[in-house]
Amino acid sequence: MEPAAPPLVRPFRPADTEGVAAVIVPIQQAEFGVPIRYEDQPDLQAIPDFYQTGAGGFWVAEAADGSVVGTIGLRDIGDGMAALRKMFVAAEHRGDGTARRLLDMLIAHAKAAGLRTVLLGTTSRFLAAHRFYEKNGFVEIAEGELPASFPRMAVDTKFYRFQL
Repeated sequence: MEPAAPPLVRPFRPADTEGVAAVIVPIQQAEFGVPIRYEDQPDLQAIPDFYQTGAGGFWVAEAADGSVVGTIGLRDIGDGMAALRKMFVAAEHRGDGTARRLLDMLIAHAKAAGLRTVLLGTTSRFLAAHRFYEKNGFVEIAEGELPASFPRMAVDTKFYRFQL
């Protein structure tokens, strides 16, 4: 049996809304014990308005069967900066390059859009995510180094910067 084709990374379309929620919410709740519901995340209910404006964007990884298996968002926060948000990859696609393809798409878009800095916040629980970001050039920074425009989340305790 041949290995499955790697997921295709492409811009979010409104028809992806349910698939995005089906990837993100179970990871937040079951894997990491974050007590959050889809209804508690207005950005997910308005992806085009929240992410796909200015220099921002939102992408999905789509498996061969058409299902969404990964997500990544970029929120334009002004002054040549953007926030990386909602990077999630379904368990069965971790380690197959899906996360790297999502991040590569975001970085290429950020460079093309003229951004200088990508920032992100994450919870201390996402240890594999910390290793992934650090391996891919993100440098941990203190919360006090974030600009006022950075969209802080209550669960975020670690922050990173990537200079383009």
